[in-house]
Amino acid sequence: MNLIVVSLITLGITGCLAAIILYVAAQKFKVFEDPRIEQVEVLLPGANCGGCGFAGCRNFAESCVKAESMEGLLCPVGGQPTMEKVAEVLGRTAAAADPMVAVVRCNGTCTNRPKTSQFNGTKNCQIVSNLYGGETGCSFGCIGFGDCATACKFDALHINPESGLPEVDEEKCTACGACVKACPKQIIELRKKGPKSRRIFVSCVNKDKGGVARKACSAACIGCGKCAKECPFEAITVENNVAYIDFTKCRLCRKCVAVCPTGAIHEVNFPARAPQVEKEATTPNNVAKTTEETTNN
Repeated sequence: MNLIVVSLITLGITGCLAAIILYVAAQKFKVFEDPRIEQVEVLLPGANCGGCGFAGCRNFAESCVKAESMEGLLCPVGGQPTMEKVAEVLGRTAAAADPMVAVVRCNGTCTNRPKTSQFNGTKNCQIVSNLYGGETGCSFGCIGFGDCATACKFDALHINPESGLPEVDEEKCTACGACVKACPKQIIELRKKGPKSRRIFVSCVNKDKGGVARKACSAACIGCGKCAKECPFEAITVENNVAYIDFTKCRLCRKCVAVCPTGAIHEVNFPARAPQVEKEATTPNNVAKTTEETTNN
């Protein structure tokens, strides 16, 4: 009986000593966590989409707290209102950020870019891109198997069965960038949403020479440079046989759209252009009639 008591006392003392050692170690090596991290994380949408450039909302909250300023920090899902709340908690000022939206820079519809082959394997853009150029003559355009739509967590992107191209719902798009990363052809880009959601962009990334590009797709940019010459703001550059519009310089004048011979430049959410009134042809009869009217008056 005494042996059992001694064993219990020994175990109790050993347990107490172990607890004391663990407590001392925990106090010595504990890591202090700023309570503001929890406050900031609560304000974030919790999508953990990675659009902010960090691993998740928790990591983004830690970066906001540790950063000296809010410059360069943006939660694309929450947008400017969320960042203003975060800045208020941290006693800082939120940097102004223009709303962004995903844009599909390919107009290679089934009509503009007919198929030259058919892929019978797994319907995955990454796989097809690794194996060969795709089912059409354009090796730069959209493959159309929907890796981007699968990557989107906000149901903002779907493949149009008629055109075979992805379409973005700008009301749902949070500009998280998941679709941009998922596209192996790099045809999806985040661009400034623009005033009244109006924007202009070149819907082509084909780097082949004009004749080759046009043969593969009737709506391809041929790199003629007419748009760059027409732009009064130097917002357009032509490199590797394809034009690109810098949205930070573009003033939405639409002059480039009017001169593009293939319709590769797209204008979104603009009002319809006024129909051009054809001028009456100047003929000898018209000249005589005008002269007669002037004389009578």
